[in-house]
Amino acid sequence: MSTTTRFSGTSPDAGLVALPGVYRPQADTLLLGEALDREEFGPGTDALEIGTGTGALALHAAGRGARVTAVDVSWRAVVTARLNSLRRRLPLRVVHGDFAARTAGHRYDLVVANPPYVPAPGVRPPSRGSKRAWDAGPDGRVVIDRICASAPALLRPGGVLLMVHSGMCGAEETVDRLTGPRMDAEVTARVSVPWGPVLRSRRDWLERRGLAAEAEEWEELVIIRAQCR
Repeated sequence: MSTTTRFSGTSPDAGLVALPGVYRPQADTLLLGEALDREEFGPGTDALEIGTGTGALALHAAGRGARVTAVDVSWRAVVTARLNSLRRRLPLRVVHGDFAARTAGHRYDLVVANPPYVPAPGVRPPSRGSKRAWDAGPDGRVVIDRICASAPALLRPGGVLLMVHSGMCGAEETVDRLTGPRMDAEVTARVSVPWGPVLRSRRDWLERRGLAAEAEEWEELVIIRAQCR
């Protein structure tokens, strides 16, 4: 079960540095961190963060003793996460590249993902620049669907995937894609946050696509929790 609440919390930077163009922790990061706090794990847990950005969530897991691998397609994000690991004196293995390629053959007890999920014009998401941290194709699902397809191979029995994304992308579709013979999935949290500058800049396009109502001012964020049997 989950309920929708309105959220206007501050960005959970907590002193993290970020190179120009690296996605800074925002409401979705905080929501995912709260979901992470509800999980039971610690020393001996092998964890993966997909799209680590500043490394905020990877460091949160490492602070509880997990062995964390963090991956990002942006070299600036990789350098930022490594810097924050040194500053926090917490061990992280930070790797550059596509998450599927860099994790092939590995399984984890915990996978955390805050993927790009903002619907955007254009069939393909950007290959460079800061927009690659949030633009994810016309329905916002380019990366979400890849994570859903990869999850059964990434998780050990009993392993958990936590993923945050916008309600515009279709929470029910994500749950359906993650539910199967080896996995169960559900929405565990919903919050509403004020529209930011990215959504406001493409309001007309979102309305034409039927992804937003006229004069919409709040965006729903959802936490999807999937567990491997």
